[in-house]
Amino acid sequence: MAGLSRSASKGKRGPYRAKMKQLVQEHGEFIGQVVRFGLTGVLLTLLVAGGYWVGATALGIEPMLAFTLNFLVFTGLGYILHSRFSFRGHGERDRAAARAARFFTVNVIGFLTSQFFIWLLVKQLGGPVWWSVIPIVFVTPLLTFSLNRWWVFA
Repeated sequence: MAGLSRSASKGKRGPYRAKMKQLVQEHGEFIGQVVRFGLTGVLLTLLVAGGYWVGATALGIEPMLAFTLNFLVFTGLGYILHSRFSFRGHGERDRAAARAARFFTVNVIGFLTSQFFIWLLVKQLGGPVWWSVIPIVFVTPLLTFSLNRWWVFA
């Protein structure tokens, strides 16, 4: 009986595996970019959020200033990592100055979005610094990936 249910189970998984294989074949480049952006983004997000938290909490730097300092430090590193790793092989590589300006613009949008979370959650609602880290880690990267993928590195 166990052999029967095991083979029936294999038959049900077959269509799912075939569908996954088809998705990877059709969208492999995009999936690779999402994974690479995720890995790079996790590293950068943790560095920025961690530096912000340490600056604002342990060093007593005003929270919005602490985040600004971290933004300035990590924007250049982000451009290098995303252009050479996250979006490698995607889009054109001419017009480097325009791409760099777009990247900086996207990062300013991400910065302002994160600053909004700090302003709202820490300054206006009086919450602890870690409240603002949550949307900085989970919301801002979705916005910046989309803009990087379809505008900066298109």
